[in-house]
Amino acid sequence: MSQERTEIEEQYKWRVEDIYATSDEWESDLEELRLLMGKIPSMKGHIADSADSLHAFMEISNEIDKKGNQLATYAHLLVDQDLRDTDNQERQKRLELVFVDYSQATSFVDPELSLVSDERLMELERDERLKEYHMTFDAIRKQRAHVLSDKEEEVLSKTSILGDVPSDTYDILTDAEMPWPTMKLSDGKEVRLDHAEFVKQRESSVREDRQESFNKFWDTYKSFEGTIGELMAGHIREDLFSTVVRNFGSTLESRLYYKDIPLDVYDSLVKNINASLPTFHRYLSLRKRILGVEQLEYWDLYAPVVKDIDLKYTYQEAQSLILEAVKPLGEEYSKVIRRAFDERWIDVMPNEGKASGAYSTGGAYDIHPYILTNFNGSLNSVSTLIHELGHTMHSYLSNKNQKYHNSHYMIFVAEVASTLNECLLDELMLQKLEKREEKISLLMNILDGYKGTLFRQTQFAEFEREMHAIAQRKEPITGKKLSSLYIDILKKYYGHEKDVCHVDDKIAIEWAFIPHFYRSFYVYQYSTSFVASHALVNNILSGDKESIDRYLTFLSSGGIDYPIALLQKAGVDMLQSTPFENVIRHMNELMDKIESLLKE
Repeated sequence: MSQERTEIEEQYKWRVEDIYATSDEWESDLEELRLLMGKIPSMKGHIADSADSLHAFMEISNEIDKKGNQLATYAHLLVDQDLRDTDNQERQKRLELVFVDYSQATSFVDPELSLVSDERLMELERDERLKEYHMTFDAIRKQRAHVLSDKEEEVLSKTSILGDVPSDTYDILTDAEMPWPTMKLSDGKEVRLDHAEFVKQRESSVREDRQESFNKFWDTYKSFEGTIGELMAGHIREDLFSTVVRNFGSTLESRLYYKDIPLDVYDSLVKNINASLPTFHRYLSLRKRILGVEQLEYWDLYAPVVKDIDLKYTYQEAQSLILEAVKPLGEEYSKVIRRAFDERWIDVMPNEGKASGAYSTGGAYDIHPYILTNFNGSLNSVSTLIHELGHTMHSYLSNKNQKYHNSHYMIFVAEVASTLNECLLDELMLQKLEKREEKISLLMNILDGYKGTLFRQTQFAEFEREMHAIAQRKEPITGKKLSSLYIDILKKYYGHEKDVCHVDDKIAIEWAFIPHFYRSFYVYQYSTSFVASHALVNNILSGDKESIDRYLTFLSSGGIDYPIALLQKAGVDMLQSTPFENVIRHMNELMDKIESLLKE
């Protein structure tokens, strides 16, 4: 059972007072935000009258966005450290309502800017003060076909608050109110099977405990299949509504359009991963062989593959490993990570009511990024921590080197730094471990990363694409239908019909466990980033200083260019098949090493 937050030492809690020392300071800044927001409506009809007026609009809009993100970050952190605290939830909701009012009051902006001709935009761009807004000017050009009239935009802005209802309700249900079952372990100990405990038990070396945890956990989710299905249906309907009224051909197109990412990138990923399922099935068969089981079950996929090899680390040991792993990226990179540890940028331990999973946020531009994790001492939790520190470094360097309006990197590249950090940790651990059994365990752990990031996230991406296609065809969406769709895709990926891995039908509800589906078409970027990261890390570990410099420049670039172009400058072309082919080849090389070790 998780501890109460009051029982956890301060060194393991993030220091939210770095943003606001007291809630009164937050309230004061909220009032300042309202005053700033009140200045925008008076600019209606005159935004692009001159370079002076456009620059003034850009500057005040950025200040509003920056202050709003800082206020939101503080509120969000307090909510996530204990989702049972209704005062923190109320603070967050109040801020959301302020932005809804602001959105309605400024709904004229996009239509007004969309009417500015290309010739006029080119003239304005020549002003020295506006040259740094080149991405904003490009966005204005892109949105012309998808911006509505003033009145229509005003109506849409008034409905924006409804879009968050499904995800907010889902978070409260699954993180704070779902009645978790208790489970008696094989050693007689009784545990409460919440998210954190489930993640721990699915990694247990005791097969009976893994099976029982899966049965009880998914039975709990199954009992809410209808409710969560309706929440997901609401989210997708809202997405589809926005897609249709903004004249996009599909929800996927609407998500990729402004990032300048071709639809083929998404579809090619799904196609290429499906073509590589034999390689994935080779990995699953290898796991079955090492575990020594007659039938590989879905609930065997997180188990340690070598008996009596259960690598555990204290939080302090995890810090040392991480600092050693990132040495190839230079002292300045390491110095910032030390600050994250020492200055309490990280909320480390699980506690009752705390949000599950892990994330990093750089929303407090003038302060520093924050990390939420639920550290349990496993090698996987060390990998999670270094993963989130990759996000933190990307945010920190972008915020430090770019002005606010250019600091936001797009989601497509958001997972590159995190995945590359994991690769560095893997390389370090391969050097450190000497025993045959430990090497096999680590190599399988690395392959588990391929499973979890490259194949599993693409599986999610395929499910998400088909889920939205159901709505596009105007068919009803229910929890039962989503479970049926999910289990079919799951069984295909895991070779159920080929007796590679048995997937029990009760796992069909697993889709309801994935919060990222409430951020439409996000998960595929884990896979594309995984491919890009492996291409980058090979150059970095070769000691090529230019590759390291290019990579650090990439992390410092924020959103000054589109993601495909930024990766090309860093040395990876995601429009070509080479990076994908290389990562599959490397996966097979890892399996070759394991098979050689098994013969010793």
